[in-house]
Amino acid sequence: MTRWAWILVQALAMPLVTASPAAATPLSLDFPAAARETVSDRAAESDIALPAGPWQIGGPPVRRAEGTILRRAWRLTDRNLTTLQILEALRRQIVAAGYEIAFECADATCGGYDFRFAANVLGAPEMYVDLGDFRYLLAERPDGTHPLSLMVSRAPGAGFVQLTEVLSRGETDIPLVSPQDTEGRATAEDLRATLMAEGHVVLDGLTFRAGAATLGDNDSPSLAALAGILKSDPGLRVVLVGHTDAQGGLDANLALSRRRAASVRQTLVERYGVSPGQLTADGIAFLAPRRSNATEEGRRANRRVEAVLSD
Repeated sequence: MTRWAWILVQALAMPLVTASPAAATPLSLDFPAAARETVSDRAAESDIALPAGPWQIGGPPVRRAEGTILRRAWRLTDRNLTTLQILEALRRQIVAAGYEIAFECADATCGGYDFRFAANVLGAPEMYVDLGDFRYLLAERPDGTHPLSLMVSRAPGAGFVQLTEVLSRGETDIPLVSPQDTEGRATAEDLRATLMAEGHVVLDGLTFRAGAATLGDNDSPSLAALAGILKSDPGLRVVLVGHTDAQGGLDANLALSRRRAASVRQTLVERYGVSPGQLTADGIAFLAPRRSNATEEGRRANRRVEAVLSD
């Protein structure tokens, strides 16, 4: 049985906690440094498995819960705060709001890579997790309702926080910004931090229709940010890698993904003045999905171009 199959079996075996109508409203946090919300998304009447212990063979023990799943992430601009300092400031507020800490761990003691990818963490640039420097906690109300998880990590020059809450079905009247609404808002600092830390970054805000490779005429903040990075460092090289959804055959999608990357390269050169020698274009079809291809939202997210750091 595969590792992920073991995770599923373990998740199904755990008791299901349902957020009651009396559960608290979404938690409001004050951060120890200037913070910008990078994403907020909501899945109504859904369920989730939150890690409730360190990684073991087959996966971590989990706390399953159902209700409205609210995930929010923030980027902190302070360059000096440690992940422990950030977590302690937020933990105090969580406890003061009436929650009890059920589990807490740090990077290697959590389980490192395996734990991070079992923890329902958003991807970069909205949320960044340094596998050698992250902290996690799970908390809930004393009556077992309203479970939440908190992940804290850092990238060069910034801190990152993700809060995942399970709300009751009556607590859905919340002004939210969907991941699609935040696409294209990445700054040059965000892009550089992610590119240098992870070696690649998604160029959000680029819209490709199914089967299409042409970019629109509108300016793209993510392309403008990437162009600024490349023009400020002429020695920097990136490969633009195109991706598709899983509709259609591999050969057709491979050609399409390459055309998408080439379209972005042409736009960076012609519209933003990037040196052609700093850019290479390629594509890998649907072989590295960002989200599930089972939904239109997932397929839309998979139709993208990433910038990959190159020697």
